[in-house]
Amino acid sequence: MKSQEVCAIIGASHAGVNCAFALRKEGWKGKIIMYDGDPELPYHRPPLSKAYLSAGDIMGLTPLKSEAAYLKEDIVLRLGTRINAIHPKRKEIILENGDSQAYHKLVIATGARPIIPRIPGIETATHLYPLRTAAHVNCIQEAIKSGAGKEVVIIGGGYIGLETAASLKKLGANVKVLEREERILARVTAPVMSDFFHQLHTENDVEVLTGKNVVSIESNGNQNTVTCEDGSHYIADLIIVGVGIKVNVEMAEKAGIKIKNGILVDNSARTNDKDIYAIGDCTYHFNTYYDRFVRLESVQNAVDQAKIAAAAICGKEAGYNAIPWFWSDQFDVKLQMVGLSEGYDEVIIRKENTDNCFSLWYFIGDDLLSVDAVNNAKAYVWGTKFLKSRVPIDKEKLKDSTVDLKAIPKV
Repeated sequence: MKSQEVCAIIGASHAGVNCAFALRKEGWKGKIIMYDGDPELPYHRPPLSKAYLSAGDIMGLTPLKSEAAYLKEDIVLRLGTRINAIHPKRKEIILENGDSQAYHKLVIATGARPIIPRIPGIETATHLYPLRTAAHVNCIQEAIKSGAGKEVVIIGGGYIGLETAASLKKLGANVKVLEREERILARVTAPVMSDFFHQLHTENDVEVLTGKNVVSIESNGNQNTVTCEDGSHYIADLIIVGVGIKVNVEMAEKAGIKIKNGILVDNSARTNDKDIYAIGDCTYHFNTYYDRFVRLESVQNAVDQAKIAAAAICGKEAGYNAIPWFWSDQFDVKLQMVGLSEGYDEVIIRKENTDNCFSLWYFIGDDLLSVDAVNNAKAYVWGTKFLKSRVPIDKEKLKDSTVDLKAIPKV
């Protein structure tokens, strides 16, 4: 490994930053340059819809690393700088100002961007924002800071929409969530969990409306009228769009990198180009536990893939083999999730003797797929252990909350 070699990283969020520091730890002696269109020092993203938003004013972001840490590890940050193209044959990237940067190794950590649905009137709506960056949150805080009584409409009843609803309710807004499907969180959890969060928000005076397909938005001064397919209308001083993300793969695709529901990578995060790696939300990788390819929107996945890529770039044997985990904070509820529930044919509910403390255990046949734990760290921890060990579960014991979780594996 030569000191004049360059590893360029496109994207400076969780994946890119962790990869840069992991490269130094693994022994990369060359130059490391990170590029990102966001001008802020790289920061933690999950609090944006939670603590950062509900603070009510523009508070300090929590940096992933201090500015001094980048200097110490000789990692060059090119923030507020976008990359326009990748040229694998010339082994260089083209910056937005037309300058080029040669590389020996390239890491693509471009993540994803919010989907803005094609709704008539959405482009001219007043105070309409997605929630993906600190700039988005700052705009939302500015729009709502005048105090209680602001009418907020959130389009989309996924985790981002619900977390945002809880945060804005704490600021005194009148919040309505419009979900196109017949239940919230329909794509990611069982009906019982959807019902729980629907009730939680209702009890906290958030109006959750399902079966609401937004067909138009009309702006009138500082207010908007949101119209749904069923003819219902909702007044909004502020509109939040949370209907999903679109993976940033266009630049990679133009460069000849293989794309399939994301940037296709092997278990060392390498693309079809031996000198180009991809990590984080933008990747499509094979998960050995589920025996299929997956694309994950997860800080855990971003961090783990970053470390694997760094080791591989430094010529070390490395293979990605992790069970994904996620979390969501809404009002006084912490939901911790481990594993992927897709394809389940049975859900076992384990209720504890404490209010708002239970867990859902997803199975396909006798195989445990995932666990959702509400205010129940113990279930999350044991669920993770059982998934990693692939231990068979005694379902009857699992249903009985008087039986300790450590006693539920089959003997």
